[in-house]
Amino acid sequence: MLLFAVKVPTSLAPLGRGPNAQSPMHGRAASTTTPAVAPSQPAKLVQPESLPQGFILIVEDRAKLAGQASPIYLAGSMNGWNPGDANFKLTAQSDMLWRIQLPQPKNGEPIEFKFTRGSWKLEELVDDLSSPGNRTLPKIDVSKLKAGEIPTIELSVAKWGDQKTDYVPDAGNPAYAPINATGNLKRLQMVGGSGGAEGRTRDCLVWLPPGYDDAANAKKTYPVLYLFDAQNLFSKAASAPDEWSVDETATELISKKKVEPFIVVGLPHGSGARMSEYLPVAAIPGVTPAGAEFVSMLMTQVMPRVERGFRVKTGPESTAIGGSSLGAAMALYAATSHPEVFGSVLAESLPFDAATQPSWESYLSGVKVWPGRLYLGMGGQETGPEPAKAERNKAYVAAVRALDARIAKDSPRTVRLVVVDEAAEHNEGAWGKRLPGALGFLYERK
Repeated sequence: MLLFAVKVPTSLAPLGRGPNAQSPMHGRAASTTTPAVAPSQPAKLVQPESLPQGFILIVEDRAKLAGQASPIYLAGSMNGWNPGDANFKLTAQSDMLWRIQLPQPKNGEPIEFKFTRGSWKLEELVDDLSSPGNRTLPKIDVSKLKAGEIPTIELSVAKWGDQKTDYVPDAGNPAYAPINATGNLKRLQMVGGSGGAEGRTRDCLVWLPPGYDDAANAKKTYPVLYLFDAQNLFSKAASAPDEWSVDETATELISKKKVEPFIVVGLPHGSGARMSEYLPVAAIPGVTPAGAEFVSMLMTQVMPRVERGFRVKTGPESTAIGGSSLGAAMALYAATSHPEVFGSVLAESLPFDAATQPSWESYLSGVKVWPGRLYLGMGGQETGPEPAKAERNKAYVAAVRALDARIAKDSPRTVRLVVVDEAAEHNEGAWGKRLPGALGFLYERK
């Protein structure tokens, strides 16, 4: 079967779990085979993801650091941003290029992705060693393809994470590396999960408020906030461009008596299993939702251990749950499915966009009890600032406002706060920036 190579510039578009820096990338020029049809035929540009025959990516490693012991992987929206997914490992060719053939995505939607060498510490970088935004594929001219012909798109990677001067390889078990956090942070081992991470051992991170260990507070109990994605709450993970800075923000608010003291429990995701583990309904094609199982594990295994080990108040009036993106969807799902357990929700950047609205709508329309207190945060540029993404950005904002209107109608007693930052994108920095307002709303001093 013939292959057709197209010349493409690298396209960058920030979103979701990949880092969001806006540095330029440089695509590798590709040669072109003889057109299969007359040049005079009008061009017909389509996204490669729409082709039933799929497409091929050819990647040049300009730094020449990839090899058999450190191959190139594809991480993106199609595999939960797993940086070392064996199903998306590229194959080395004899010409020193790397190759992967991808089938048509099940939903036919454009994908966003990056290249790694097995971990986010070894993600691709641009020439100045900064982290790029997420790649997207350019449209191709199918008028130059024969029936069933597979297009080949050639790209290049300039640098890798281990070329940075501050790169430090993982030593021993990275899960137990020191965490540079403000205040008193404890580890609480958690065994189990869902969506393929059922047997995984990981640590919840329990942040204790100032004064928790003071003798005067020995019998004092505290409300508790459970937050998803512990990996980026208290420090910057290798897989994220920033952190929420929960520890610094909560410390300042409590110390200045702007909020009541509270405990935060960070719930780590299951790495490559995150998308399934944090998906409560069948809203993403090809991903099996296992969110209900994760919430069940949280309530039957994690929460009892937290309540035995720390002085937390119990009951929905003292128990909040929150997160961002799919973590926000999980928080809302947990509170609406178990209102007897969770009474407040912090939801940042809910992923209720037009592409997945039918599944989310089916869930939302079935909710019987809404939480008593609900914070909803959203950015006006969730998918990026590019003009081509304006409509999708508007859809996210419209969806969160529609949710607020629904709750106002169905549950007038719910105390709500909606914050839309028109300039904010979908990243930890934006969630951290809005965090003081969210915590002030949830834990305002009586």
